[in-house]
Amino acid sequence: MVTGAADTVGGGRENGVVRIVVGQGERGLVRLVDPSHPSETLALVTRDELPGIVGGLEASGHPRWIWVDTREWYPALLDAGVRVQRCRDLRLAAAILDRSTFTALARESDRHPRPPWMPPGPAEANAEESPAAPPPSSHSTLFDLDDFEQVDVVAADAHAVRGVDVEALLVELARQDALVAESTDAGALRLLLAAESAGALIGAELHAAGLPWHRAVHERVLAAELGARPAPGRKPERMEALAVRVRAALDAASVNLDSQVDLLRALRRAGVQVDSTARWELREHEHPAIEPLLEYKKLARLLSANGWAWLDEWVVEGRFRPEYVPGGTATGRWATAGGGALQLPKNVRSAVAADPGWTLVVADAAQLEPRVLAGMARDEAIAAASRGLDFYRGLVDAGVVATREEAKYAILGAMYGATTGESGRLVPRLARAYPRAMALVDRAAREGERGGTVTTLLGRSSPLPSAEWRAVQARASEPEATAADERRARSTARDWGRFTRNFVVQGSAAEWALCWMAGLRGRLDEIAAHVSSETPAAAASGPVFSRAPHLVYFLHDEIIVHTPREVADEVATAVEAAARDAGSLLFGDFPVEFPLDLAVVDSYAMADA
Repeated sequence: MVTGAADTVGGGRENGVVRIVVGQGERGLVRLVDPSHPSETLALVTRDELPGIVGGLEASGHPRWIWVDTREWYPALLDAGVRVQRCRDLRLAAAILDRSTFTALARESDRHPRPPWMPPGPAEANAEESPAAPPPSSHSTLFDLDDFEQVDVVAADAHAVRGVDVEALLVELARQDALVAESTDAGALRLLLAAESAGALIGAELHAAGLPWHRAVHERVLAAELGARPAPGRKPERMEALAVRVRAALDAASVNLDSQVDLLRALRRAGVQVDSTARWELREHEHPAIEPLLEYKKLARLLSANGWAWLDEWVVEGRFRPEYVPGGTATGRWATAGGGALQLPKNVRSAVAADPGWTLVVADAAQLEPRVLAGMARDEAIAAASRGLDFYRGLVDAGVVATREEAKYAILGAMYGATTGESGRLVPRLARAYPRAMALVDRAAREGERGGTVTTLLGRSSPLPSAEWRAVQARASEPEATAADERRARSTARDWGRFTRNFVVQGSAAEWALCWMAGLRGRLDEIAAHVSSETPAAAASGPVFSRAPHLVYFLHDEIIVHTPREVADEVATAVEAAARDAGSLLFGDFPVEFPLDLAVVDSYAMADA
């Protein structure tokens, strides 16, 4: 049932947009309230009736929906064919505001305590999933991220916040508004909260639409790489054959190649002195077991991450629907709650193919993080070198380094704090050429080494180091501290300094990506009006997206749009325009460019061709 004026809303506004709070009402019903008129109920409905009310209000004015957790409300709306333009996700906003250095003074008083019912944000709930970035080396683990990057997290239960009444939400909204108003940069925080909440909507939409996935193509890839599908409990034939070769070369007939402990023991007995079974370390050694072992590990990863069991579980009716976790890591980068969407290997990307009459627009931001660093530092010299699609070539042309490969090592070493190896040798050249940019990351590193907090461009702040880290530092300061205690303290301080050095750049790049996607989302809505009624429907994408271009994939600085072929050129133009807009939002008129490597293709694999 509807009580009050369901089709008109009062004058409460945020940046010119009407706001409506959605929460629990009496008798288990859903209550809608305009925070400017909290005593007046706009609607009191069942959950089944909610999509009709939300759809009507969206059509009349596109309010900003205020709710605790987008995952609690939005999936059901999308299933019913209702899409909303904007929201405030109170859970994600609280995770930012209650840690940001921008709100530190406002939080010092007792006037803005976080409510006890507020669930943690995803990065707070999965703090152990955001380790300090490992140091680069001459082997460059930086270019082999899946050896260490953790991108799957445990998602908090969206239903855990059910039952929070509207009055409590109004209090929390007022608390958050006060923290923003009393912050040291209210404009930046407003933009961050809007972008983060837009990301929550996009994450739900990516799941609802799904990534087009051709099972038969994927099965052909598995057969070509692994052989026939094995019986339960058995390894594929190619892996079995490789295992025989490795065991023979190591003279270890019973070694379990899937056990790091067993494998390390066998390698050392065979004279291969390694500290781990990481690919980069194995490649340093010459031994008959190394080549088949590396191939075995490659196939084992394919089998476990994207093999037949993965295909059975995650691809349904032609769509891969991962559970994205916006803001799932400390830097604001996304994570996933299973499915491994952020680690799709190249050899399965051929299975990502557009529906008939549709195509894919694939775009990634070229060398995003160093460009963001240029903008943050207002370093005109590095901004000039970054013009054009290939930033690394710009460093060579500027005479900073001799080769493009050296440019890669230098930039990544600068952001991860390299002091040794090839990266460490090249970083001083960057410091001489681009002192403003290097000073910014150096300051962030020093703050981390002291155990302090650093903050992104828009206001997301890093977590404090753990109690164990602080105990290590304290032990080194005690009168009876040993030389070993002091070395450990210096080492752990440098490790955390590398984390904070990278945090400010990676987190700000994540903010740019959110603004890029949010801007593109609005532009795609406009293009949808140009789609012909004769275009074949992408029925598997659901009622909202079956005839409209829509985002289907996101990976840090890369997106895929599934679009009717007839508007593909418009979509490509919109993707590039949204990237320019995101740069202007964050950096104003500072001359830093964000060019895209863009392709309109029928298959994701073709974008790499």
